[in-house]
Amino acid sequence: MRSHGLTPQQYQLMLALKGFPGREWAAMRELAERLQLRHHSVVELVDRAQKQGLVRRAADPSDARTVRVELTSDGELTLVRLSAMHRDELQRLGPTIELPIFDDPSDE
Repeated sequence: MRSHGLTPQQYQLMLALKGFPGREWAAMRELAERLQLRHHSVVELVDRAQKQGLVRRAADPSDARTVRVELTSDGELTLVRLSAMHRDELQRLGPTIELPIFDDPSDE
């Protein structure tokens, strides 16, 4: 991510926006909850991502107090590239990664 000029937090922000259920945007308070950050930290994170052209803010037409945050087309493209890179990395590491084995309590 850093080689693409992003912080891990910006990548998480973009994933949270892309994966938000049922719509293409999220409110600041929703992002704060999903990312487990304070509201003002999310505002700063969105500010930095917006300066890089990854996200944009938009007024919510049904609630003037709510600011929508959505991915830009550049943000979408960046996310697709990073996701493909991570998918390829996981496939290469696949044989070396061992999943933990948990005892199933229903077997007892």
